[in-house]
Amino acid sequence: MVAITKNKMEKLREDFPILSRKIHDKQLIYLDNSATTQKPIQVIDTIIDYYSNYNSNVHRGLHKLSEEATLKFEEAHKKVAKFINADFKEVIFTKGTTESLNLLAYSLSNQLKKGDEIVLTQMEHHSNLVPWQQIAKKLGLKLKFIKIKNDGTLDLENNPINKKTKIVSITHISNFLGTINPVKEIGKIAHENNALFIVDAAQSVPHLPIDVKDIDCDFLVFSAHKMLGPTGIGILYGKKDLLNEMQPFNYGGDMILEVKFEDAKFNELPWKFEAGTPNIAGAIGFGATIDYLNKVEMNNIREHGKELTKYAIKKLSEVKNLEVYGPLDPEKRGSLISFNLINIHPHDIVSLLDDHGIAVRGGHHCAMPTMKLMGLTGSVRASFYLYNTKEEIDYFVETLEKVKGVFK
Repeated sequence: MVAITKNKMEKLREDFPILSRKIHDKQLIYLDNSATTQKPIQVIDTIIDYYSNYNSNVHRGLHKLSEEATLKFEEAHKKVAKFINADFKEVIFTKGTTESLNLLAYSLSNQLKKGDEIVLTQMEHHSNLVPWQQIAKKLGLKLKFIKIKNDGTLDLENNPINKKTKIVSITHISNFLGTINPVKEIGKIAHENNALFIVDAAQSVPHLPIDVKDIDCDFLVFSAHKMLGPTGIGILYGKKDLLNEMQPFNYGGDMILEVKFEDAKFNELPWKFEAGTPNIAGAIGFGATIDYLNKVEMNNIREHGKELTKYAIKKLSEVKNLEVYGPLDPEKRGSLISFNLINIHPHDIVSLLDDHGIAVRGGHHCAMPTMKLMGLTGSVRASFYLYNTKEEIDYFVETLEKVKGVFK
C-alpha cells in the first residue's frame, strides 16, 4: 500500500523550502531526519507571524498582545496533549527530550535511596543514560541494563527488573539500531514491580501514532524538532498525580502562586514546571506542526516510513561489503538504517556523500556504550521522513557504490 501517493508527495514536498536547495551543485537529498527534520512553510510562517504581529510575554499582561500570545501558547499545549491522548495539565513544555529526562532524573531522585535500582537498556541515547548514571553515582543507586540480543532486539526473558527497581527508563525506538521496543510489555513488567515507567519517545512520536493511555507509561518525553517543529521546544508528559507529587526542576517567575520572603507556593500544572519566560514562538510553531502532522495523518507517515525502510534495506543488501545493524524486518524498526562499509571510515563516507548533495549522519550517534558493545567506533545512519522518496534512496545507494570506488 502506498500511504503517500506520488501526486501527494509532489505537493507535500513543495511545503519544504529547503528541499529545493542545491548542495555542491547537486540537488539536496536530506536523509538525516533522526537528528532533526526539515520544517514546512506553514510552521515557518506561524513563527514569523508571532514575532511580526503579536510578540509578547504570556500569562503576564492584560493587554491585547499578551492575550493573543497566551491564547496561542495554551492552544499549543492542548494540541500536543490531544496528539498523544493526554490531559492538558499533563503536558509540560521543556527545551527538548534531554531537558525532560534531566528534569525527571533530578525531581524523582528525591524519592530514591541508597541501594534502589534503575533499569535502562543497552541501546539508550546518552540523554537517557547519563542523567540516571550521575544520579546513581551521587545517591549510591544500582544501574542495571536489559541486554541486546544478536538480532538487535531486547532480551526481555532475562530482564533485571525486580522489586528493588524504582525506575525503568527506556527508548521506544533506538536512534542507532532502529529497534522498536515493546513498551507496553516492558511497562507492564515495571508496574508489576511497582516501578515508575519512563519512555524516551524522541524517535517514535514523529513516526508512530502514540497514545500514552494505551502504553500506560508514567512519563513520556520527545522533541518538536524531530517532527517538523522548531528547535528548543520539547515535551514532558506525566501522569497528573505523579507530577503533583514532584518537586520542580526550575524555580522563578510564572511557576508560583504566592511568594513570601520565607517560602513559596507553586502554581498548578503544567505551569508548575515552566519557570520563566517559555519558548513562546517555539510552542506556537509546535502547535502548527501538530496541525500539519494531523493533516497528513500519523498512520500514513508510519506506512510511508515502513515502505521506504523496506526498500532501502533491500537496496543496501545488494551493496557488497555493507553491514546493516538492527532488525531487518521493517515492522520491528523505525525509519532509520545504520550501516558500515568494510574498511571505510563512516566520516569518509558521509563527507563523500555530501559532495553529491546527500546529507546523512556519521559517528557514534550519542550511543557510545552500544557501539562499544558491538565492537564499533561509529556507523553511517540514513534516516527517512514523510518527504523522502524511493528515487532519493536509489540515488543514495548508487552514490554509495561510487564512494566504494574511491577507496579501491
